[in-house]
Amino acid sequence: MVGEVTPLELCGIGKRFGRLSVLRGVDLRVDAGEVVGLIGANGSGKTTLLGIAVGLLPPTEGHRRLGGHDAPSVRLEQRQRIAFVTHTTQLYPRLTARENMRLFAELRRAAGAESEPAEPLLRRLGLHDAADRLVGTFSRGMQQRLALARALMGRPELLLLDEPFTALDRPGRQRLAEVLLEERDRGLAVLLSSHDYDAVVSVTSRVVLLEGGRLCGQVRREDAQDALDYRDQVSRLGLLQAAGGEEAAHA
Repeated sequence: MVGEVTPLELCGIGKRFGRLSVLRGVDLRVDAGEVVGLIGANGSGKTTLLGIAVGLLPPTEGHRRLGGHDAPSVRLEQRQRIAFVTHTTQLYPRLTARENMRLFAELRRAAGAESEPAEPLLRRLGLHDAADRLVGTFSRGMQQRLALARALMGRPELLLLDEPFTALDRPGRQRLAEVLLEERDRGLAVLLSSHDYDAVVSVTSRVVLLEGGRLCGQVRREDAQDALDYRDQVSRLGLLQAAGGEEAAHA
């Protein structure tokens, strides 16, 4: 069970690649039992921000806190409590789904970490009947679901998802949303990026807009009158992104 400490805090995060400034002064916190949606246009810095959060990239400015502790670099024991599902699923196509899960468990065991049993996760993600098929024969959506099952196998306290609803059909999106809400209720902290506003609204308690490397606004479910009002507010927040893009195009 996730503890009461804040799994992720990003404070004044900036990132430059040479002369290119990708992120500027980003402050973001994700609490236990919270799903935060990150929206923004391509090139707004979403993937870079997720990479910094998980420790794959060092920030140029600011600092990162994981589990209530400063984390200038991410130690092995911290990394074992974080899961990151990227847009490229990083599965082994010549192994079956069950073999992919088994390999992940063996790697965690070698590092002294425990794992959840594979079979219940495969069932929850609707993959049990395909567990003995080669992953290379899976659709993109099935691979997305398997990558999430593998991530949850590690019992993370913090889960980061980069465009998790991409390539999922409607039943797949609904199943993914159900699993994320179940994990949220168990105390998991989730930060996900997505272009799909309906999917974001279905699982999040808060949505933030990243535009031009800065956080430019946010919407909280608790401030909305109902689910429809929350959806409308997220849509209006997205329109800020579109307006910003048009201004940049005419600058």
